[in-house]
Amino acid sequence: MFSKDKKVVYTHEQALEALQAYCAYQDRCHKEARQKLRDLGYYGDPAEEVICDLIKDKYLDEERFARSFARGKFKMKRWGQQKIIRELKRREISAYCIKKALTEIEEEEYQRVIDEELQRRDRLERKATHPYLRRRKLADYMFQRGFESHRTWEAINRLEL
Repeated sequence: MFSKDKKVVYTHEQALEALQAYCAYQDRCHKEARQKLRDLGYYGDPAEEVICDLIKDKYLDEERFARSFARGKFKMKRWGQQKIIRELKRREISAYCIKKALTEIEEEEYQRVIDEELQRRDRLERKATHPYLRRRKLADYMFQRGFESHRTWEAINRLEL
């Protein structure tokens, strides 16, 4: 049994092995890998060496992470591009990788999701009888989901309210 007072000290090989398992489970960004190393009590240049080894061995790849993140959040959670961009920036992903990630979302599919989400939400907002109120609530919902304002308003105008 370990007491809470004692910290486990990792060697380079142990830290690398732990992070390989962590990154093999799902794609990770560099920020998440650094945080995991900090959680393990591994800091500074030795931690950066582990990160370099992970990149060299293809356990870490920011572009691959950004693409899978964007694809998953759009298909599973139905997030808009603005929310996906915001979350990728929060994870310190480069502008280049963010641009590449957005290519994973097809234009026709994106527009279809906007229309479907608006129709689904409109069925819930029927109690707001005033058309202006209903339109405003629909727009606010779509903005919260990360969809662009011009696309949202165009889709709302196509709806028969």
